[in-house]
Amino acid sequence: MVWRIIRESTIQAFSQLTSNKLRTFLSLLGITIGIFCIIGVFSAVDSLENNVRSSFDRLGEDVIYVSKVSWNEDPGRNFFKYLRRPPVRYQDYEAIKAKSKLAAGVTYSTGIGSRTVKYRSNSAERAYLFAVTYDYQQVQNLDIAKGRFFSPSEYRFGSNKIILGADVADAIFPGNIDPIGKMIKVSGRSLQVIGVLAKSGESIIDIMDFDPILLVSYELARKMANLNNSNAFFDNTNVAVKALPGVSLEYVKDELTGILRSRHRLKPTADDDFSLNQLSILTNLLDGFFRVLNILGVFIGGFATLVGMFSVANIMFVTVKERTRIIGIKKALGAKSSHILLEFLIESIVLCILGGLLGLLLILVSLAVISRAFTSFEFVLSMHNIVLGISLSIAIGVIAGMIPALQAARMDPVEAMRR
Repeated sequence: MVWRIIRESTIQAFSQLTSNKLRTFLSLLGITIGIFCIIGVFSAVDSLENNVRSSFDRLGEDVIYVSKVSWNEDPGRNFFKYLRRPPVRYQDYEAIKAKSKLAAGVTYSTGIGSRTVKYRSNSAERAYLFAVTYDYQQVQNLDIAKGRFFSPSEYRFGSNKIILGADVADAIFPGNIDPIGKMIKVSGRSLQVIGVLAKSGESIIDIMDFDPILLVSYELARKMANLNNSNAFFDNTNVAVKALPGVSLEYVKDELTGILRSRHRLKPTADDDFSLNQLSILTNLLDGFFRVLNILGVFIGGFATLVGMFSVANIMFVTVKERTRIIGIKKALGAKSSHILLEFLIESIVLCILGGLLGLLLILVSLAVISRAFTSFEFVLSMHNIVLGISLSIAIGVIAGMIPALQAARMDPVEAMRR
C-alpha cells in the first residue's frame, strides 16, 4: 500500500507540472533559487578551500619551519622585534642536523634572486634561482616529472647540475625537445639539466610555486653568489625539519628550541630570536575564514528558501482544495488518514526535489562557466553537496507540505464530498 501511494503521489506531482505549468514553475522557483544560493556558495567555498589547502599541503603536515617571522603574527605590528632577529643561517641547519635525534630529515634552502636562463637562441627571464641542501627532496616531497634529483657526489662537489621548473623548461625547450642532458647558461655559467619538476598547477596562494624556479645545490650556489648577505627584514632562508614517524611535533619543537638557543647563546631569561612554524598555524587561520563564508551562504540562500517554502505550501493548499471531493470519496471507500497524509506529503517532497535538482543543474552549469572563463582553477560540485542539496529539498518538502497534508487527512468524508 505504501509503495502504491508513493507511485500514485509521484504521478500526481508530475501531473501538477503539466496541468498548471506556470503556477508550478513560479512556486518551485523559490526552491530552485534557494538551493542554488546555498549549495552554490558551499561548492564555491569548498573549491576555494581545496585549492588553498592543496597549496599548503606542499609544506608538509609533519614538517617544522625555522624562520625569523612567525606565521601567526602580523610582522608589521612587530617590525622592530623581527628586525632585531638574526637571519636563519646555514650554521643553524648544521647544528640541527648534527644534534637532532627526532628529525627524519633536515634541509636548508635560500633564494638567490631572479636570473636569465638561456639555451641557444631561447631564453627565460626572471627565473628564480633557488639553492637547497641534499635532503630537500626527502623533506619537501619534490615531484620530478623528468630526470632525477642531485646525487650525493654531485651535491658534495657542487657539480654544474640544475633542475628546472616546468615554466622555465617550457620556455627554453619548446616543442618536443628533451631538456635532460642539455647545457644551459645561468649567470654566465654552463649548467647541465638533470631534471624537470612537475607543474605546480594554478593555485590562489602559491606558497611553494616551483614552476618559475631554477633549483641548484647549495654547494654550487656558494660558487655562484654570496649566500651570507641576507640582512633584509624578510630574509628568504629557512630550515625545514621533518619529524620521525610517530613523533609529536611538540617534542620536535622542544628539541629544536634547545638546539637553537644553545647555538645562538641565548640567556635563560632571553626570548627566542627565531620562530618555529608548522602547517596547522595556517590551516587554523583558514578554518575561521571559510566558516564565515559558509554561514554567509546559509543566510543568503535561507531567505530564498523560505520564500520557496511558502510557495510550495501555497500550491499544496490549492491542491488540497481542488481534490476535496476526491479525498472524501477515498476516505469513504476506506482510505486511512495516514494514507491521505502520506499522499500529499510525498507530492510536496517530489515537487521540492524537482526544484532542488533544477537548482543543482544551474550550479553545475554556472561552476563550469566560471571555471573555464573567469578563473585559473576548477570549481566542482562535490557528491557531498549534491546529497546535501537533495536532502534540503526533501526537508523543505516535508515542512511545506505538512500543514496542507494534515488538513487533507483530517477531513470528514461526508463534508468533503458535499463540497
